[in-house]
Amino acid sequence: MKICVTLPVYNEEEQLAKSTEKVLEVCRKNYKDFEILIADNASIDRTLEIAKELSKKYKEVKYIHLPQKGRGRALKAAWQTTDADIMCYMDIDLSTDLKHLKQLTDAIEEGYDIAFGSRHKEESQLERSLKRDVLSKGYVFLVKLFLGTPYNDYQCGFKAVNRKIVKELIPKIEDNEWFFDTELIVKAHKFGYKLKEIPVKWVEDKGSTVNIRKTVVNYIKNIFRLRKELKK
Repeated sequence: MKICVTLPVYNEEEQLAKSTEKVLEVCRKNYKDFEILIADNASIDRTLEIAKELSKKYKEVKYIHLPQKGRGRALKAAWQTTDADIMCYMDIDLSTDLKHLKQLTDAIEEGYDIAFGSRHKEESQLERSLKRDVLSKGYVFLVKLFLGTPYNDYQCGFKAVNRKIVKELIPKIEDNEWFFDTELIVKAHKFGYKLKEIPVKWVEDKGSTVNIRKTVVNYIKNIFRLRKELKK
């Protein structure tokens, strides 16, 4: 089976080369047939230039460029581009330990449609500020309450899907930004696909620049948008 590891990026000139090479090392140890696909979301620094350089240096590395931002948009485009059997992605900061990558792809090979990392299962190892941890758990509570799904983590940037998901479900995902992850998991559950939640070791990126207030407001709006949609 061919594996595609997607790295969605926006203005990541500082981390891109180092992280890509770490992912490449892990993939070479675990897979015979794979590619790493850098999905650049309208970066205005040297990210795209570095992606091009990496693609010339390593035959397994490819890139695409999108004129608009949005993690969901990047993944939709990347997964439609590749001919891989298993598509996965991770955040470029590599907060999730790469030792779990093989667990994701193994789960898909075993017959699951989606496998995803979870920071909040009992077996998970989490290094995170109290504020971010409380917000994350509060978000999970809201998703469970209003959308009725049983999982412990929806937004961990560490997921794998099979080609059936790309063909059947991805076109039904409305969100093109951060809520893409939650909408993917919730709709997959509601539509009867097989999901596997995998506990992971996760270390917070201290340099994260996510606007927490704006992100939380966006998440809440999307929870109720999705709830309304599913009721129809």
